[in-house]
Amino acid sequence: MSDPIRLIAADLDGTLLAPNGQLNARTVAALRAAERAGVFLVFATGRRQSFTAQVLANAGLRADTVLITSNGAVTRTMEGTLIERHRMPVEAARQLCDHLAEFRDAMLFTFDRTGPGAMVVERLTTLHRSIAKWVESNVHEIATVTPLEAAFAAGEAPVQGMLCGTLERMTAALAVLDSDVPEARNLRAAISIHRTEYAIRDLCIVDLLSAACSKGRALERVATAQGISSAQVLALGDNMNDADMLAWSGCPVLMSNAAPEMHTLAAANGWRIAASNEEDGAAQVIEAALDGSFSRRAKPVFVVD
Repeated sequence: MSDPIRLIAADLDGTLLAPNGQLNARTVAALRAAERAGVFLVFATGRRQSFTAQVLANAGLRADTVLITSNGAVTRTMEGTLIERHRMPVEAARQLCDHLAEFRDAMLFTFDRTGPGAMVVERLTTLHRSIAKWVESNVHEIATVTPLEAAFAAGEAPVQGMLCGTLERMTAALAVLDSDVPEARNLRAAISIHRTEYAIRDLCIVDLLSAACSKGRALERVATAQGISSAQVLALGDNMNDADMLAWSGCPVLMSNAAPEMHTLAAANGWRIAASNEEDGAAQVIEAALDGSFSRRAKPVFVVD
């Protein structure tokens, strides 16, 4: 017999959340049922703690539910108790500003605090053009700092850097980070790079974190602390920043609305495919896991050329 599922880890945007950015009633019911059944719930997202706690606030989950935020840089409980935090070295943040000088208008740094200055930019015009809704909902916590390096003058290290723009522009930024010059090699040793793409919106987000920091590594540490093995973990995700979390999980499930690159990974690795977030696909998988009808065996539902 296979190991029982003891932990469910789920991404938010594109996975648990419906296209309107909210939790549907069926998803909330499935999460509550899992909690009642004694399943440990973990939410893993590129979003910050404040957003994550807010979007889950009405789900009626336990206060000690674990939130892995900023793509694995910060892990807290729903009520805010800090479990772990990984800050980017200040010198690496300064080097990013210098090495990616042509992309400074698309660059943002996040600190692990709330209120004005929790996020800093040099200017907001480009980011507003790319992610207007996000900027408008977070503008009360975004400070404009010129030059951007001045944000690190007091020595406080950020937990996350971010670049955001069109697929073409962010491909160019990633090429600069991946170049073979000494500055790029030094940066790659000090940070980890995570990419999230929404092709239909011509949008790419590049998250820059401390070295060896990711959703998958954070999830592994949370599960280990609970005495739970990877074989007992069901993980749900939809984008590139979910890839190592799905790869570590014994029961990886990809949303059908996932990025094409993720479908290629799913085909190569035998990951299950869920219905889309528009169809409450995550809720369907959780329900099946609870009633025993979930099969760990992958079903080939698409063909990779």
